[in-house]
Amino acid sequence: MLGLCLGLAGVVWAEVPTPTFTLAWKHTIEKIRWEEDYRVAPEGLLLQGARVKGSGAGMEIPADAELREGAWHYKRQLPPLQPLRVGRTPEAGDYQLCFDQRCHPMSEWLGPPKASQPALELWSCTVSTAASPTSSSYPVED
Repeated sequence: MLGLCLGLAGVVWAEVPTPTFTLAWKHTIEKIRWEEDYRVAPEGLLLQGARVKGSGAGMEIPADAELREGAWHYKRQLPPLQPLRVGRTPEAGDYQLCFDQRCHPMSEWLGPPKASQPALELWSCTVSTAASPTSSSYPVED
């Protein structure tokens, strides 16, 4: 089954058996929620659309964005992302991974963000059928 792998440098820390997901976070300065919708495909993660509830430092709203239900909705044309690399530090807070109509903090799979592990990659992969939303092989530090 095609799904989502979380890890770094090709090392899988966790598998999520979902064909679509939303990556959500709060902007570190503006504290505004940002959401990006992805479809998992063999060639990578395909950005389907994005929304943000306001603008601010580094959060320019694209000219073709539409204001709906209090958020700016837009779609950027990007090639498949394989991998999608994100920063993940204690100072910035955690990402949420939303699928099956529920949002989960990344810490459910990876533990809390750590300064010693400031990056994370997400990519499409074949997941084991035994993978569950909380299955993880993330390296644990004492």
